[in-house]
Amino acid sequence: MCLNGWGGKLYQDLLPFVESAAPDILCLQEVVHTPASTKDWLTYRDGDHILPQRANFFRDVSMALPNHMAVFCPAAQGILWDDDQQVLSQWGLATFVHKSIPIIGQAQGFVHKTYSPVGYGDHPRSRSAHGVRVYDYAASRAISVTHMHGLRDLRGKLDTPDRADQAHKLLDLSRQVSEPDDVVVICGDFNVEPDSETLSILSGAGLSELVTGQNFSSTRNSHYKKPGKFADYMLINDTEAVQEFDVLYEPEVSDHCPLVLSL
Repeated sequence: MCLNGWGGKLYQDLLPFVESAAPDILCLQEVVHTPASTKDWLTYRDGDHILPQRANFFRDVSMALPNHMAVFCPAAQGILWDDDQQVLSQWGLATFVHKSIPIIGQAQGFVHKTYSPVGYGDHPRSRSAHGVRVYDYAASRAISVTHMHGLRDLRGKLDTPDRADQAHKLLDLSRQVSEPDDVVVICGDFNVEPDSETLSILSGAGLSELVTGQNFSSTRNSHYKKPGKFADYMLINDTEAVQEFDVLYEPEVSDHCPLVLSL
């Protein structure tokens, strides 16, 4: 499962959904980690962009998945707000792998800029990625899964040199955790349109995109009010390995839809 968690804004719906689904691997973006805070909620402020943040969203999801190994990959540490008090908080993505599945390789890195320890920084901000290589005993094969949260450009989802470079770095990270005979999966909130250069670069590397390839009309739901209904994608190097793929429009647990792949 791949999901942008929206900073836990809908955690009251997201947590029981994740707990019930208990995917073997959960790739989660927009994860907040503030272990020094005892608050349940903090506020993100960026000009007129104000968003409630679940202060310890990483901990919350980890508790909902007690049988999973959890890895948090921060992109930056910046300021959230507790009324008028500043609180230092880390922001990034996380990967959860069921403890019954052996992790036989992993890589963590940056697809845009590098770790920002003194603030979230100017847009487009630092973006991290994480890849794991696991062994599937039922099918006697290795599978690599790599995800990122693509950079946000204030001008929109247009193609840029930064986004092209980001796609190549994502491929490089995937290749660090992949061997020639692996089933390779790359996913995430890419923040691009279906006709983007990013997807062209990935498809040129032998990957098939499943959201558009199976004619889903959107990866957003009613919580997303802006134009452009695509952001999230999942690609695979072997479509014959796909048993089922779905974009879940209900329940609504974020302003993004979960992408679910069964192999």
